[in-house]
Amino acid sequence: MDRDFHIREIGPDEFDRVWPIFHEVLARGESYNYPAELSLERAREMWTAPPYRCFIAEGDDGDILGCYKLGPNYAGRGDHIANGSYMVAERYWGQGVGSALCEHSLAQARQAGFAAMQFNYVVSSNAAAVHLWLKHGFQIVGQIPGAFRHVQLGLVDVYVMHRLL
Repeated sequence: MDRDFHIREIGPDEFDRVWPIFHEVLARGESYNYPAELSLERAREMWTAPPYRCFIAEGDDGDILGCYKLGPNYAGRGDHIANGSYMVAERYWGQGVGSALCEHSLAQARQAGFAAMQFNYVVSSNAAAVHLWLKHGFQIVGQIPGAFRHVQLGLVDVYVMHRLL
């Protein structure tokens, strides 16, 4: 990567800084099952309300390169397994931001006492994400046929991915 950045946690009061990336990702319709008309307030709640925590990759100039959400995959007896969601601004794709966010999230999950991390909804046609998660030790443990309505490809499969921490 040709620029320096750091990763830090943000609260609800700063979530509007990641909204342009969030909106960009949703508008593409290629990787998240959130509705295209999802509001800033609803997204803020989903990504920053406890038990969820939101982290940003921030350039030295204050530019937001990407973000992730970390929290329990399920409540109750499933709360020992973490879940994460990640978004990187398109202009920073292929520059190591996603990998840095993944490594950071795995460390944060370990520190929080999670035993494993699971992604419930990885769109199979999102080759960069699938490759990244495999590189970081995740395995495809399930496949749901035709579970995602891709804007260009139509119905595509979704993977469930998991790794121990």
